[in-house]
Amino acid sequence: MAALRAQGLCLPSTSFSSYPARRRVSSCRATLNLSSDLSPKGTINFQKPMIKLNELTQNQQYTVITEITKRRSPKSPRERAMLRTIAEAVADRAEMHDIIGQQRNNWNHHFLHSINTFALSASLMSGISSSFPSHLLEFKLSSMLLFTAAAGMMLVVNKIQPSQLAEEQRNAARLCKKLGREIDEMLTTKSRITKQDVSDVMDKVIALDKAYPLGLLPGMLEKFPEHVEPTRWWPKRQAKQTETLTDQNRREGNGWSKELEEQMAGLVKVLKMKDESNYVELGKLVLGVNKSLAILGPAIAGLAAIATGFVNSPIGDSWAPILSVVGGASVAVVNTLQHGGQLGMIFEIFRNCAGLFRKMQEEIESNLNETEVEKRENGEIFAMKIALELGVNVEDLQEFARFASPLCKVEDIKEFASKLI
Repeated sequence: MAALRAQGLCLPSTSFSSYPARRRVSSCRATLNLSSDLSPKGTINFQKPMIKLNELTQNQQYTVITEITKRRSPKSPRERAMLRTIAEAVADRAEMHDIIGQQRNNWNHHFLHSINTFALSASLMSGISSSFPSHLLEFKLSSMLLFTAAAGMMLVVNKIQPSQLAEEQRNAARLCKKLGREIDEMLTTKSRITKQDVSDVMDKVIALDKAYPLGLLPGMLEKFPEHVEPTRWWPKRQAKQTETLTDQNRREGNGWSKELEEQMAGLVKVLKMKDESNYVELGKLVLGVNKSLAILGPAIAGLAAIATGFVNSPIGDSWAPILSVVGGASVAVVNTLQHGGQLGMIFEIFRNCAGLFRKMQEEIESNLNETEVEKRENGEIFAMKIALELGVNVEDLQEFARFASPLCKVEDIKEFASKLI
């Protein structure tokens, strides 16, 4: 039931003529009670004057409803509708990424067990083929077929790296849900949505789509890139002229102070020289190991398939059985190390961690380079957000102030900024 209060709306004096003079009122406040079961007979309560909507004239009804509609209607309805459309698309993307991530995780498990089964079965058949001369051809052909299938499957799996694909989709689903919460908060808290707000959200969606594509072929990210770079799932910020912080140009207000600016400037240096650099180097190391195993596995499987063809032959009677049996076991070991250990997923985790530190650097630099402190994020809230992302207390950020000096070198930084990852 909605209640509408109209100021200065008075009932005609004739409607009070039958009541004592002490109950007459020269002016009144009428409460318009909108009910789903409006009665044709209105009731007048002098304790709380109530009038139902149908007791007003048509013009009065139109005036009251129009005024209330104007007051209750949110500003910038078109931009709000655009944001709601984007929010629906983001929610749909989050669900798709989640489903595809589960599917590609299943791929990794199924391919892992299938390849190991093929390799070990082929090795077993090759080993016992000499004990059954009457069935030698059947065992040799079956072993060669399984080794060849294992080699082919390993080539495909090494190309797409299912564990890495699954990790990409998990990250995408999480980030899409986070973006959806940001849009909901914007719709709830902001009284006016601008075109720039809509454009910024669209840029975030496009950046997410580029960082974590849904498609497999084409559009899949390169699994063995020549250069390892942090993953970027946020839009590039407009570059502003970097200003060296001095005592003269430091700005205070909006939660910012000279000390906080020094802490943030030092933190940027530590994140860049230690945390981001460390995860990039770890990513390069894992990528190198993964690439070596990706070449080694199919090569061993192919050699084992060739060796199986020479089992019980004059040429390979001594070495062929050994190579085929040991080769099958080696294929299972290599495949388990690579895909059972999910090296592709580990590489993706390291890239994402480096990307997180790169994003924190850009956020801090964007605030520090903003000359008008009122346009920055609130300093206290921003410091708390950074501290939570690093897994430290806000007071611990004071330790980074000493690294803000331009004379600070990598050798002077002994510890990592992040205690969380």
